[in-house]
Amino acid sequence: VTGASFFVFSGALKSSSGFLAKSSIVEDGVMVQITAENMDSLRQALREMKDFTITCGKVDTEDPQEHVHIQWVDDDKNFSKG
Repeated sequence: VTGASFFVFSGALKSSSGFLAKSSIVEDGVMVQITAENMDSLRQALREMKDFTITCGKVDTEDPQEHVHIQWVDDDKNFSKG
């Protein structure tokens, strides 16, 4: 589990790259590179406020390296008080 100050989603990853998706730490945030098709699905999930999972790693490996889970949660107004 990684906490981050911000997330960047880039839809510029080419299908021919051999990756499902790639993630990397950028300063105090996380950048996730996904294909244009996956970006369309992500946008739709965000519009509909639905959870979304991005599987990162090479296409030809059995076990993916990691997952990026976007989850909608109840508003917790006491989270960052003071």
